[in-house]
Amino acid sequence: MSDPALKAQVRREMNAALKSGDKVRLGALRLFLAGIMNKEKELRRELSDDEVREVAAKEVKKHTESIEAFDGAGRTELAQKERTERDVIVPYAPERLSDEAVDALVDEAIAATGATSAKEIGKVMGAAMSRAKGRVDGAVVQQKVRARLGEEPG
Repeated sequence: MSDPALKAQVRREMNAALKSGDKVRLGALRLFLAGIMNKEKELRRELSDDEVREVAAKEVKKHTESIEAFDGAGRTELAQKERTERDVIVPYAPERLSDEAVDALVDEAIAATGATSAKEIGKVMGAAMSRAKGRVDGAVVQQKVRARLGEEPG
């Protein structure tokens, strides 16, 4: 079996970073590749390019959460390292949805599920997130769904 294009690209960029001595880039790509390989072991098959993008989205989210934690603790040097690593992985992640696109996605999910009350948030979230495929943070979608269905975020 041959590697999907994105996985092969990650390997090529790792080799280039190794040759150039870019340790931060190399480290970020190694962690990303390890995440891809872990997901492949879990599923017992090679990932498609779309699935590699989903792994990238999760890695970007982890880095973003770390950046917020480090910034909050005044650890700017660690936050900067996380930003640099996140920037290495961002090109592999799916393109983020705009606010307008998220609003439209939520409206479509509500219409598709026929949800009318806050008790149906789970159904709407499932429908919306399955269509978003890693292109938006679930917390943002949940906040918008709650607002549309009349429940205050809390």
